[in-house]
Amino acid sequence: MIVGEIRRYLRDNSAIRVSRSVRDTAYRVLQAKEKYMAEHQKEPTVDEIAQILELRREDVVMALDAVVDPVSLFEPVYSDGGDTVCVMDQVRDKKNTDEAWLEHIALGDAISKLDERERRILALRFFQGKTQMEVSAEVGISQAQVSRLEKNALNRIRKEL
Repeated sequence: MIVGEIRRYLRDNSAIRVSRSVRDTAYRVLQAKEKYMAEHQKEPTVDEIAQILELRREDVVMALDAVVDPVSLFEPVYSDGGDTVCVMDQVRDKKNTDEAWLEHIALGDAISKLDERERRILALRFFQGKTQMEVSAEVGISQAQVSRLEKNALNRIRKEL
């Protein structure tokens, strides 16, 4: 009874929730895989398992992924002498680097120093993708003025950065 309570607690309070139906499918897939290996003396492909269980290939893959234990980012992948390579070393996020965050903060700070009209023109031009003619009609100034204000605002931002 105590073991059952511990399992229930771990199941219900896990950081990652997997639905019962997906877990059941995963166990069926694992059983079919073992049975196939016993009969054919080779590992079945995902397509073969899907065909045996009459499931879509995607459902088989999702079910198998759902029952795999999560791996720590600091899990060693390779160790040769003193240097250990961890999962973290193999995973890269080129979009969300420290430099990108700093540039984003600096850009936001530089934009905040512009006056309201310049910020509005830049927002319309670069965030909403409007042409200078569309911006001029919306702001109520000529296209030439939009061009001049845009150029000056961008130069001020460049100086700030």
